[in-house]
Amino acid sequence: MSAGGLTIVFNGEIYNFAELKNQLSNSWVFQTKSDTEVILAAYAQWGEDCVTRLRGMFSFALWDQSEKKLFCARDHFGIKPFYFAQDSDGYIFASEIKALLPFLQNRNLNSDALKDYLFFQLYLHGKTLFEGVHELPPAHFLVLQNGKIRLHKYWEVFYRPEFGKDDSYFKDRLVGFMDETVRLHLRSDVPVGAYVSGGLDSSLIATLAAQKSSSGFRGFHGRFGEGRGFDESPYAQAVARQAGIELHEVLITPEDFLRDISKIIWHLDQPVAGPGSFPQFCVSRLAASKNKVVLGGQGGDEVFGGYVRYLVAYFEQCIRGAIQGTLHNGNYVVTYESIIPNLRFLQGYEPMLQEFWREGLFEAMDRRYFRLVNRAPDLSREVRWKELGSYDPFESFSEIFNGQNVGKEAYFDKMTHFDFKTLLPALLHVEDRMSMAHGLESRVPFLDVPLVEFLATIPADVKFKEGRLKRLPLETFRNVLPKEIISREDKMGFPVPLQAWFRGPLKDFIQDTFRSQKSRERSVFDSDEILKSIEREPKFGRKIWGLLSLELWFQQFMDQPVNTLES
Repeated sequence: MSAGGLTIVFNGEIYNFAELKNQLSNSWVFQTKSDTEVILAAYAQWGEDCVTRLRGMFSFALWDQSEKKLFCARDHFGIKPFYFAQDSDGYIFASEIKALLPFLQNRNLNSDALKDYLFFQLYLHGKTLFEGVHELPPAHFLVLQNGKIRLHKYWEVFYRPEFGKDDSYFKDRLVGFMDETVRLHLRSDVPVGAYVSGGLDSSLIATLAAQKSSSGFRGFHGRFGEGRGFDESPYAQAVARQAGIELHEVLITPEDFLRDISKIIWHLDQPVAGPGSFPQFCVSRLAASKNKVVLGGQGGDEVFGGYVRYLVAYFEQCIRGAIQGTLHNGNYVVTYESIIPNLRFLQGYEPMLQEFWREGLFEAMDRRYFRLVNRAPDLSREVRWKELGSYDPFESFSEIFNGQNVGKEAYFDKMTHFDFKTLLPALLHVEDRMSMAHGLESRVPFLDVPLVEFLATIPADVKFKEGRLKRLPLETFRNVLPKEIISREDKMGFPVPLQAWFRGPLKDFIQDTFRSQKSRERSVFDSDEILKSIEREPKFGRKIWGLLSLELWFQQFMDQPVNTLES
């Protein structure tokens, strides 16, 4: 779109475009009803500061003819993608890495990024697996002018707890913020549906959205047929019954995996996060057959604190505080007496506990959490680490974990902040690519700037009181959600029965993949050790998934000439 000497290419949705349009109507004559033109008007009025006024998911590139300036920006959370590269011939950008590859003089592996992936199954500080290709970080804009690139962070979430407030204060405000964000995210010219996984986050979003929608609100759910440990459909059905949601389900099979896995790796551009991308692809295909827009619960674990590893970390913190007699000096948000009843949530997480305590106890906060998220120790046989150089991912990890925007003693905030800055963008990468692969628009109401900024003011001893994960939303919306969701004591997180499949119906596939000549020739992997480790992989392990994703990525993006790349 072009107007007033400004030209823009835009990907996403601006949810407060109506309010901005009213605000800008005196200074800009609008020719369309689109949110794209609102961005042009906002830039004309406020310049680079326009991005701070946008609520939504976006990435765009705007050419300012009068200033001879290219202005590129990405939303606050990294919901929508933006990649760029620069060489002697100029500057290129795209929403997919694969679109940049034909323009690169060389297609080389970024070994530092590969190390990040092997440690965390994600990438830090805007790295990608392709040398010379960079990701514009969330909440950043980029300016290209006079042949020079300038990067600027335009927003940060600051953890500034409001002490002295009781639970009711935060609960009342949370209800108001959730009401507003769901209302904004329901703005659409077409019907909006929702993913309903059976977990708290998607259940809450779907329920609140259904309350604000007409009858016939649709929900979408995927399940596996391998038993209760892989089937959350009873919880999704309970949510649908109580909220009056028309629930559509899909049974996901090994045959789906064989058919779709290459497409999934293709759409992802590079492997990232866990095996959830596979069922997400399948459920998105189902949703796209009924709706064009869906709401999801992505972000809830990071903003409310829902990962079981937080409980593991605080269990150790409580032991240390009890031994040293410092349990009540302000450094700890829970006591060991209150956390013990919640240790039942750690059932099935014994491998994590074993690894966490393998090298001892009571290190600095960053070292302790690093051990909880670091997957590299489990790859000592499968990866030839000497081939990957001297880069130490802990340095990048520590810089993010110890950010100046988080209090030094707020362990809970530091953990959730690290995941907010790293894991969340990785999960959003999956959310966006798997939905857009089917032409489906996926929106994430938990990631609204006013809501996130409010949640950063809640003290950790309110969020994590008595060691209860997601205590605040559970208690705030107790009367909205079905009792099956409120009383859940397991956290499944869309588990995929890959280990059973790799030893059964997918055995030939994975054997053929790692026994291929190309796989055996990879300098950084030992294919024989990878195949041996299949028998050692725990039920919900992610090692084989991570290595398989990498091998399939190598086959698609590195083994073929650029001009033959195809899905």
